Amino acid sequence: MPRVLIADKLSPAALQVFDENGVETDVKTDMSRVELLEVIGEYDGLVVRSRTRPDEKLIAAAKSLKVIGRAGIGVDNIDIPAASAKGIVVMNTPFGNAITTAEHAIAMMFACARNIPAADRSTREGKWEKPKFVGTELFGKTLGLIGCGNIGALVAERALGLKMNVLAYDPYLTNERAIEIGVRKVDLPELLTKSDVISLHTPITDQTRNILSADALNQTKAGVMIVNCARGGLIDETALYAGLVSGHVRAAALDVFAKEPVIDNPLFTLPNFVGTPHLGASTHEAQENVAVQVARQMSDFLITGAVANALNAPSVSAEDAPRLKPFLALAEKLGQLAGQTMSSGLQRFEIVYQGAVASLNVKPLSSVALAGALKPILSDVNLVSAPVMAAERGIQLAETSEEQKGDVDSIIELRLEDENGLRVFAGTLFAGVPRVMQIDDVSLDAPFCENMLYVTNEDKPGHIGALGKLLGENQVNIATFNLGRANGGSRAVSLIGIDAPISVQALEAVKSLSHVRKAFALKF
Repeated sequence: MPRVLIADKLSPAALQVFDENGVETDVKTDMSRVELLEVIGEYDGLVVRSRTRPDEKLIAAAKSLKVIGRAGIGVDNIDIPAASAKGIVVMNTPFGNAITTAEHAIAMMFACARNIPAADRSTREGKWEKPKFVGTELFGKTLGLIGCGNIGALVAERALGLKMNVLAYDPYLTNERAIEIGVRKVDLPELLTKSDVISLHTPITDQTRNILSADALNQTKAGVMIVNCARGGLIDETALYAGLVSGHVRAAALDVFAKEPVIDNPLFTLPNFVGTPHLGASTHEAQENVAVQVARQMSDFLITGAVANALNAPSVSAEDAPRLKPFLALAEKLGQLAGQTMSSGLQRFEIVYQGAVASLNVKPLSSVALAGALKPILSDVNLVSAPVMAAERGIQLAETSEEQKGDVDSIIELRLEDENGLRVFAGTLFAGVPRVMQIDDVSLDAPFCENMLYVTNEDKPGHIGALGKLLGENQVNIATFNLGRANGGSRAVSLIGIDAPISVQALEAVKSLSHVRKAFALKF
């Protein structure tokens, strides 16, 4: 039974989901860092929020860990490259608290526009300073969204309901999507100069850190209002303070800060500043939603292999997982065949899907085939880390789908280029079992065996007899023997299933046969 450690506070609803799916859970939310390092090796899954930090050291200690689930959106507390290198899937829950966060952003806009916190304090103190708190309407104003993903789109929807005009700066927002949600896509300078309210909804990256810098704030309209319910560090807080003091920034409302928790900040001294302690996802509904969502996602992954909302692996639905399983085996074995029979540096890796398999979710197939091809030179590569490792080494990746050719229902074909030219490896399923059907220009029909011998030779009489005799003399028992010839008959390829790994001495003896060009011992 898979075991999951819940290291941060989580709604009890998650425990019921894990239990219903046959996943054992331990709730240990008060462990010290040292205690966590001591026990993490016992678990298949880890659930965190923002407090626990699965960094490189913790991930290195997690000997059995397969998945980290973040109950929420932000994953800047998780070392994703370290997790990817170790084959650990990192999931978040991007939809469970989206509405809650969007509503909080709208609430913060109203708090700024109508001076609600300052007016509340004044009234509680027995004052009646009605003229002091004259506000401004949001109706007809222009809202600028920095980031227009799921939450940004929800904020846009609500702002449009308030009859605001909405601009959006997001490099990944397509024109079609912008039209669909009713916003106008602009560049950052235009957003800064035309927005009455700016709301941030982007993750913290090297590109977005301090995106509202002193220079950016100087480009904004006089009297602009700033709202950040996304991530701390998107705004230069020192520059924001100066803008609020000068009045160039009419008001600002932050739910997140560069350093959290924060108990002392110059912004807190200003009457035109509103601060909340990272409450964007803090509603009863959101807490339960993200807990249930992360529990379902992790359970599906640990039990069925389904992958949802992963930040470092292709998604696989619970419905797709059974259909993909035999093709995953085929793709992995084709990759392993290619990787074990190529003798120079890989420069390009293309995978072609023909027929019915092309209609499936092929991203996982591509990743597992690439991992198989890289395995002989990068022993710790896996489905998660393969694309990262390939990119680091400058290997070009490509993926193509084609219609069915001939009578074969589904074909997966690998086209690999190295300094010696193009290599081709193709296979299919027969009764659900992976089979090799082509190596370069040679047609075959060979099942995969745990141990195999791959031989290329000059197509001349006597080769099969000589090879069989040599293998017999070296106590190598043949399980399957499949032979194919290149067009013209000058070259032949043999894929031979054997009962046990061939010895180094026997393999060298095969290579020394007069007609043999190359010979490789294969392991699947």
